[in-house]
Amino acid sequence: MYHFGVTLSFFMEFVMVPIKPRISVEYAENATIVTFTDEKILEERDIQALQESIMSVIEQADHLNMILDFCNVSFLSSAVLGLLIRISKKVYERQGQLKLCKINPKIYEIFKITRLTNIFDIYPDLKSAAESLSASD
Repeated sequence: MYHFGVTLSFFMEFVMVPIKPRISVEYAENATIVTFTDEKILEERDIQALQESIMSVIEQADHLNMILDFCNVSFLSSAVLGLLIRISKKVYERQGQLKLCKINPKIYEIFKITRLTNIFDIYPDLKSAAESLSASD
């Protein structure tokens, strides 16, 4: 009887662990908007899960315009920058466009230092990112 209780307790702890990082996906008229819902994207396993989630969204369309919305993100690891480059490559392989928006000023400084501002189209808000897609289609 005791063994069952320990097993059940362990199982309940294992099942109750939230899956991170979370994203929300919205399909607008001219873009797929992926919003990061976590404040911190730091752990390697979280970044791997994030990659799997976003890549599955990308693979659902041949021509994809994607906006990554960072409105909730205050902290991210440098591994996320590598992920963004992989996402960008995949979107462009599918003849799509990638735009980033609402990046925290401290994170934006990292983009500037690493010269990723030369690689990514970054906008202050979702509206201007979406309008840039309309203008370039």
